[in-house]
Amino acid sequence: MSDLSGFIAGLPKAELHVHHVGSASPRIVAELAARYPGVVPIDPAELAAYFTFSDFAHFIDVYLSVVDLIRDAEDVRMLTYEVAADLAAQNVRYAELTVTPYTSIIRGIPEQEFVAAIEDARISAERDHGIRLRWIFDIPGESGIPAAEGTLAIALDHGPEALVGFGLGGPEIGVPRPQFKPYFDRAIAAGLHSVPHAGETTGPETIWDALNSLGAERIGHGTSCVQDERLLDHLAEQAIPVEVSPTSNVATGVIAAIGEHPVTRMVERGLVVTINTDDPPMFNTTLNREYEIAADLLGLDRDGVAELARTAVRCSFLDPAGKNELVAEIDAYLTTAS
Repeated sequence: MSDLSGFIAGLPKAELHVHHVGSASPRIVAELAARYPGVVPIDPAELAAYFTFSDFAHFIDVYLSVVDLIRDAEDVRMLTYEVAADLAAQNVRYAELTVTPYTSIIRGIPEQEFVAAIEDARISAERDHGIRLRWIFDIPGESGIPAAEGTLAIALDHGPEALVGFGLGGPEIGVPRPQFKPYFDRAIAAGLHSVPHAGETTGPETIWDALNSLGAERIGHGTSCVQDERLLDHLAEQAIPVEVSPTSNVATGVIAAIGEHPVTRMVERGLVVTINTDDPPMFNTTLNREYEIAADLLGLDRDGVAELARTAVRCSFLDPAGKNELVAEIDAYLTTAS
């Protein structure tokens, strides 16, 4: 694997399912925790223990405690820029960062200041590190309809040019997808792509709801799709991508062990799969590590790993010229690294 690990480290990549706050490195979290003392530890060792989750509900509680550390627009800008720099260091050339503006705005950061902060960081990161960022504005499902209304309003009234998608995250249990249909309908009508989480902590019926009620173009996580043969057929026939984050699913208790991850079954059934990190520092992983795990689970060589990278680009909402450019870069790397 060491040879393949080196190849993966240098491989140009795209990431499609990675959360804004959840990508804050321990260094960033510790800096914010020192600035705003409270429940989040400052010491790195204590922070590692803090990021050990008993179940998905516990993960959500910890995640929101980190959200509480983001108090003003400068915190937003700093976090966003540093996240982009960390991605670029892994040769991630393009990322669609899932941002949840509602959780920051209800904590007192004005909408326009929040959007200006992430945009300033995006532009600076592209200039300094060559990484292109696009935004997916995400409804925090635990906050219900008010969050849907607020997130849609921010997207429609203050959404930047780099906003490409509209999503739904947070808990699935007790948060039925169909209730959000009017908000996704309006977002789609405004030109945004639909990318909700579904089938992570619930069964395949949640994925059906995401498809039928929310017009999902990609499915976030979707691990339970393997429980429904008809759903597997539908996802394969329609080439609807599933955004897979293996380590995340084990860390939150969705999957018992990495060797049991259903990504193998998904690929066997012909599904389009992309490999992602979700909330990498919280799960002690990186995109490079997730590619290594995928290569091991799927028995991939360099060609197979490069095809995973191409698939992520093709499934992205990057413009056609940008896709062609990044695929060509992957092809060139494969040729020179072989």
